[in-house]
Amino acid sequence: MVYIRKMKELIKEIRELGLAKKTKEAEKLLPQVYKILDKSAKENIIKKNTASRKKSRLAKMVARTSK
Repeated sequence: MVYIRKMKELIKEIRELGLAKKTKEAEKLLPQVYKILDKSAKENIIKKNTASRKKSRLAKMVARTSK
């Protein structure tokens, strides 16, 4: 349950930073999000492909805000 809460909090935070156009802060938070998504997939909380999809979409969003 710890992974689920932490995962949701980090994803929400990085999305808010992306919408606020705070690219530097979002880029610094990205490795933490990757780490918790990978751990969640390893513990079978989410599937591996779901973790990959979430990471891809978040990275894409952060890259879009940096333009």
